[in-house]
Amino acid sequence: MKTVAEILQAKGDAVVHSIPPSASVYEAVALMAEKNVGALLVMEGEKIVGMVTERDYARKVVLMSRSSRDTPLRDVMTPAVIYVRPDQTTEDCMALMTQSRIRHLPVIDGARLVGLISIGDLVKSIMSEQTFIIEQLQSYISG
Repeated sequence: MKTVAEILQAKGDAVVHSIPPSASVYEAVALMAEKNVGALLVMEGEKIVGMVTERDYARKVVLMSRSSRDTPLRDVMTPAVIYVRPDQTTEDCMALMTQSRIRHLPVIDGARLVGLISIGDLVKSIMSEQTFIIEQLQSYISG
């Protein structure tokens, strides 16, 4: 079972995109579209104060008939951010995501943000591991 650190290493120098809580929802959605991501960390300096996702936009802005240009992120972000450590496994992350019904996990090492993993990153990693195991079993069986 791979660790979060191994997943981040495989991703390479992936940048974690963030935005301040004073930014508008429109700015957040525009940044998500520009960077082709589904979530942003909401940060004040080096401190994580929340997370905003496409789901937050759909449920807390569109369905509530709010203006995305006039609504600050602090009003719609998810303030309680669930995170993982680099030494945790893909299994730990999948269980946490399933239980919490979330798709993105910041990775914190001590007090430092070191990355962000998505459900897609986990699925890719798990599929890679399974493919390797299948190939090894086929090689063993065929001699």
